[in-house]
Amino acid sequence: MRPLTKRLGDVIPAPALVVPEPAVTFTLSPDTTIWLAALPGAGDENGGVRLELDDAAGLGAEGYRLAITGDGVTLRAATRAGLFWGVQTLRQLAAGDGVLPGGVIEDRPRYAYRGAMLDLARHFFTVDEIKAHLDLLIQFKINHLHLHLTDDQGWRLEIPGWPRLTEIGGGPGTGCDGAGPGFLTLAEYAEVTAYAAERFVTVIPEIDMPGHVNAALVAYPELTADGQPIAPRTDAEVGYSSLVAGKEETYAFVEAVLKTVADATPGPYLHIGGDECLSTSPEDYRAFLARVLPLPAKYGKRAIGWHEIAGVELPADTVVQYWRPEAEAPSVVASGRQVIMSPADRVYLDMKYDETTPIGLDWAGLVPVARSYDWDPAHRLAGLPEESVLGVAAPLWSETLRSPADVQYLTFPRLPAVAEVAWTPQSGRDWASFRDRVAAFGPRWEAAGVNYFRSPEIDWPSA
Repeated sequence: MRPLTKRLGDVIPAPALVVPEPAVTFTLSPDTTIWLAALPGAGDENGGVRLELDDAAGLGAEGYRLAITGDGVTLRAATRAGLFWGVQTLRQLAAGDGVLPGGVIEDRPRYAYRGAMLDLARHFFTVDEIKAHLDLLIQFKINHLHLHLTDDQGWRLEIPGWPRLTEIGGGPGTGCDGAGPGFLTLAEYAEVTAYAAERFVTVIPEIDMPGHVNAALVAYPELTADGQPIAPRTDAEVGYSSLVAGKEETYAFVEAVLKTVADATPGPYLHIGGDECLSTSPEDYRAFLARVLPLPAKYGKRAIGWHEIAGVELPADTVVQYWRPEAEAPSVVASGRQVIMSPADRVYLDMKYDETTPIGLDWAGLVPVARSYDWDPAHRLAGLPEESVLGVAAPLWSETLRSPADVQYLTFPRLPAVAEVAWTPQSGRDWASFRDRVAAFGPRWEAAGVNYFRSPEIDWPSA
């Protein structure tokens, strides 16, 4: 690894354009003045950090221009979101000693959707744990947090009028191996979405259906095919549960849930799952989605579903999330819809790094850091035009997770790799450069108590 000498481009994700001035630096200190130039009475003097809301650079809604001179710093963006992402770049550059390398960065994201998913259904995480996780994500310019709220092993969001969903589905003994009870009240969910919005992150709630619903069926046996009680499940098997497409009770339940979640969610998306419905016949699957896919739009949201939904007729604005590497790619392309790229063999953070990884799964293969980094979303699916790629998202399923430390271990350093795939132009990415830049985060994560994986692919600084 090269010496950890600061250079202007030593940030993650790599900026789109970097013009360094090697002889110039500016040092931040506790006395450095920071002001927003668009505010009444804001000063014009040099010697501090000046934030400007100005679209003169033409870098779009999330882009920014950062100029560092010996006299001060000017950060310019068209929106507060752009300023926020520029501040994340400043934070990385200033790490350690506050010294900022001189020059100009002009930066904007390749994709509008840069996401991470956290599975609360198989192991619950509290409001404070979700917030702490989000704080680690935003420094890499992640702007969507997908929360998987329901599954066979647990139901994690309060739904008024259906109290047993959380009393039973979020109670003791839920989660994989019965080790992850808990749920979010609507007030707590609002707290999470507000916290995210303050950091320019959109929360996407997922209510998985018509499969992955055993927790709901245990809570309300009247939703089963014969109306009889069924046993709870805490194993990690998939594909055995289904809502009944031919019962009107199903659609009353689904609409009540989706309306509640839509009303509680300020962001534009509602994820309806649709994956691994192995016990739902193709006819019932089509019939169910024909009734359910229009509901998000009815309540002011845009539907997202896992890529199995591409096999049916989709409303025009539906987003398809591609996930299983070997399956259903032709229908994803043929659907003509926008696609979120989440190929499991590249970006599923719950996959093991290598054979020695103590937690995680391996059904999609081992996913070392280089594998998460070395791919191009625009060329993953033959025939899918780049303009159809809405973005990239990294799911983290929680079958083997038992603590925030487990979340961190599987997330870092892979999440920074995925973030660079989503933000940086393909021509601006280089694995050797990324290895050096991510190595600098080792001491920072250690100082912050982050339980990262010391991947042998990275030449980490000595302790």
